[in-house]
Order: sequence, then structure tokens, then C-alpha cells
Amino acid sequence: MSIRMSQDEERTLRTMARRQKSTVSDVIRDAVRTVYRNGKERPLRPYDEIADLIGAVTGLPSDLSEGGGERFAEILREKPARKR
Repeated sequence: MSIRMSQDEERTLRTMARRQKSTVSDVIRDAVRTVYRNGKERPLRPYDEIADLIGAVTGLPSDLSEGGGERFAEILREKPARKR
């Protein structure tokens, strides 16, 4: 696994590891466990639920996204007006 971070973030991480007399990997693992235990991980968005499927379908026409807005508007016009 690799993690991209800024130089400042990397410096902070290495400083934390030195202060704890630990490895950078241990500091990261401890941080992940702490965040998970505290329930502060970001809630999943609908996109996150299907992210692995995006781009996974092959063999479809390449112009599917063209005119999508107009097709959607047409579908809405065809539906009966909803009562509120």
C-alpha cells in the first residue's frame, strides 16, 4: 500500500513516530484503529457504494452520455404530475 501526502504531512508523521519511539507504519495503523473505534470515519456516500462498478461495463455505445439531460427532461415530462 502506498499513501500520497504533502511534505508537511510526512514530516509530521515522522515526528510523531520518533516521539512515540515507533515506526511510521505503527503510527498509521494506530491512527486508523483510533478513528475506526471512535466512529469518526466518513459515512459512505451512494457513490462509494458503487465506485467499483463505475467503468466496469463494456460493449455499450460510446455516446450514452450525449443528450442525457434532454432524455431525462423528457422522462419527467411524461410522468404524471405528483401531488405534494
